[in-house]
Amino acid sequence: MFARNLYACLCIFILSLSSFSLVHAEEKPQGKFLGAIEVEKPDWFKDSFLDFREDAEEAAEEGKHMLVFADLKGCPYCAKMLTDSFKTSVKDGGNKEFIQSNFDTIHIDIKGSREVTFDDELIVSEKKLAEALKVKFTPTLLFMNADNKIVARVSGYRSPREFQQVLNFVKEKAYETTNFASYRKTNLTDSIYEFLPHEKIVKLTDLKKAFESEKPLAIIVEDKTCDDCARFHKDTLRLPATKALMEKFNFVRLDALSTEEIIDIDGNKTTASEWLEKKGITYRPAILLYGDGQLRADVMGMIKTHHFQQMLAYVGDKKFNEYESWLDYEEVVTQKMLKEGKTVDIWK
Repeated sequence: MFARNLYACLCIFILSLSSFSLVHAEEKPQGKFLGAIEVEKPDWFKDSFLDFREDAEEAAEEGKHMLVFADLKGCPYCAKMLTDSFKTSVKDGGNKEFIQSNFDTIHIDIKGSREVTFDDELIVSEKKLAEALKVKFTPTLLFMNADNKIVARVSGYRSPREFQQVLNFVKEKAYETTNFASYRKTNLTDSIYEFLPHEKIVKLTDLKKAFESEKPLAIIVEDKTCDDCARFHKDTLRLPATKALMEKFNFVRLDALSTEEIIDIDGNKTTASEWLEKKGITYRPAILLYGDGQLRADVMGMIKTHHFQQMLAYVGDKKFNEYESWLDYEEVVTQKMLKEGKTVDIWK
């Protein structure tokens, strides 16, 4: 989730005044921007003319699906997913051979200028296509069937284990009879995570009451199958700066597999499992942030500390009244920090 392109390095000067001396201009050190990683797609990705109609048809003729990998220059989440799943063999814990055997993979840059023929009506640049498809995060992966229709979509990094479930879902054409939320719950059942305590996470079953309070509502979705929950707690949620931002919320944890009764934000009696499945939430830990009666920000993929803290500030401080999205707000804050000489590391 890496907003825009790499933030431009800016230099500013301040005037330093001293008694009985001329006014001198001193250059203020520019803050360092860290964490961006060069994205290098595997050389076995399909060399496409970017006519998705033809690509989908060609993939189907070989008994495959088309997979579109949309990324952004410098995106560390993209680089990690390419390394972990697309460049690492199955025997080493990746998905490389499985993807090669079952998918024709095509790369696009969401800020790119190459012309893409998505269908008979949508023929635009890569950038315009990303806008039309409402791509908010990178990487975004689109799976297309023989009719060039999107049958599955992944927004953000997935571990090889999690991503394998998506690959199986598409390969088996399970999308013809069910949704991925149901498929995941049925097929990913091994227990690898135990809920970690956190003093800022409260136990609530009436989400509607919390939703209607003056305090913003934050929901973190976890369950025993979560690959990234332990890391997220250790690296991000336990930090004092994160805890201070969490104070501004009713911060609630939902067990995505729980069958205990809750009241959802609309006042309906349901269970966490049913409500989350209905909303199509398949990632753990997913984050939903509500403010002033609306969903203001959500993340359905891996998120690191800098981005998560800016997302909390965006909703907790009601910056949604000034900025259209938390990514817009995050970019402004990052630029300001760099001007002030502070280091910004988006991969911590």
